[in-house]
Amino acid sequence: MELAVLNLSGKGKKGKVEVSSRSFDTDYNGDLVHQAVTAYMAGSRQGTKAQKNRSAVSGGGRKPFRQKGTGRARAGTTRGPIWRGGGVTFAAQPRDHIKKLNKKMYQSALRSVLSELVRQDRIVIVKEFVLKSHKTKELASQLSNLNVNDVLIVTTEVTENITLASRNLRKVDVCKPVNLDLISLIKPEKVLITLDALKLIEERLG
Repeated sequence: MELAVLNLSGKGKKGKVEVSSRSFDTDYNGDLVHQAVTAYMAGSRQGTKAQKNRSAVSGGGRKPFRQKGTGRARAGTTRGPIWRGGGVTFAAQPRDHIKKLNKKMYQSALRSVLSELVRQDRIVIVKEFVLKSHKTKELASQLSNLNVNDVLIVTTEVTENITLASRNLRKVDVCKPVNLDLISLIKPEKVLITLDALKLIEERLG
């Protein structure tokens, strides 16, 4: 299949590029995409929270008062959960939230999302994306010419100018093809991809 290549000026098309139908024209698999996104987000969770149960609380080894004659309920330690400063019942412990998802399934989910973005006309292809200065105004002007505002820019060369110019724009993100993930693709309204980055994405997806 073919995708249009636009001019950075936004005036007319610069040509067309042949892309793999396997990567950019497959049926959308919502269940697989959901599974992949869930696994990705679960893997980013820290899971480091921890509380002390009764065995981890320090102190309280001595019997607080005698067994009989006080009128109080018998107690052998102050570390129990009913005591102030005692341990927590079913205390939270550090855990790993990672959900396994094999490489083929993740690549298939990427193909599914990219194909859906093409159908929704949310992918913009340009020959290259170069900034002459680090001024945010120049980047904003180029994006305005292409009629994009909320965008992910995928390019093989993330130059210092692009990095500096984009960090003041809240809805503009930049990444390399090797760092492309599902969340980054789904979130913005448009995905701007350079020709070199497009080739690397196709190679990555086989």
